[in-house]
Amino acid sequence: MATRLLSLFGLLLLLAAVAVALSRAPDRPVQALLGRWAQPPSDFITVKDLRVHLRDEGPRSDPAPLLLLHGTGASLHTWDGWVAALKPHRRVIRIDLPGFGLTGPFAGQYAPGDYRGDTYARFVLDVLDALQLPRASIGGNSLGGEIAWRAVTLAPQRFDKLILVDATGYPFMPDAIPIGFRIARIPGLNRLSEHLLPRMLVAATVRSVYGDPSRVSDVLIDRYFELALREGNRHALGLRLQQLEHGEHADRIKTITQPTLVLWGGRDRLVPPVNAERFAADIRGAQLVRFDDLGHVPHEEDPARTVAVVSAFLASNPP
Repeated sequence: MATRLLSLFGLLLLLAAVAVALSRAPDRPVQALLGRWAQPPSDFITVKDLRVHLRDEGPRSDPAPLLLLHGTGASLHTWDGWVAALKPHRRVIRIDLPGFGLTGPFAGQYAPGDYRGDTYARFVLDVLDALQLPRASIGGNSLGGEIAWRAVTLAPQRFDKLILVDATGYPFMPDAIPIGFRIARIPGLNRLSEHLLPRMLVAATVRSVYGDPSRVSDVLIDRYFELALREGNRHALGLRLQQLEHGEHADRIKTITQPTLVLWGGRDRLVPPVNAERFAADIRGAQLVRFDDLGHVPHEEDPARTVAVVSAFLASNPP
């Protein structure tokens, strides 16, 4: 009996060793990722000595370009569908936020390790300065939505319109937290995840934020997986999640006077739809549109249907 238990224990150890070996995913230098994820019209600009990945498309005559900000774990590619529809008529700029995509962690003149909301908001204002844009419209999803409203409240004179897509900002209790986010917040495990990253874990995380998980393609999983491996991104994600303070400065939301569109997925289990109603109630005149069959990233899950609402909103509120 003891021999059989020892044999079983040895087999389990062997399987565990194989699993660790297969899950090993070291950081990748940004240069190794450019060929697939920085094809034209990708470009890089320097913002306070930080190299920032962006795409700037559409007519330069647009008096108030639209700046789009992605959410946690995502990248500027999440807006592909919206940009394809908007760029014939609007200038649309999208960036990889520090700690994500090809931009990588805060560096240069920015304090390393500071991933608080207002730090990101001030970075966005620096991006506008670097692009020599005195005014813009701004939109964002999840974390990007929070950064957007924070930037508007810090410098209201710089923004014409605001688009919030399943944005964070108020205290909330998630119905479900993606497993990748849970691991990144646990001391010890988050450091281990900087060296091990099973692709199936990334796939499960992405599928959990879709209203219909069957819409998640292999190419989409590849994108999230490979860009998570960009050197420093996993460490930055752990820092960002440890610094979360949902509800911090939420009182500033009531000061927003810009025309605002609140767009939400009815199947969002991460930031419940009740938060959409709070934004709509606190921002005078805000327009609320809910898509009952979509999840936390409705712009990515069904870009054609959601961007139609955005196009109408932008057209009805000319700068």
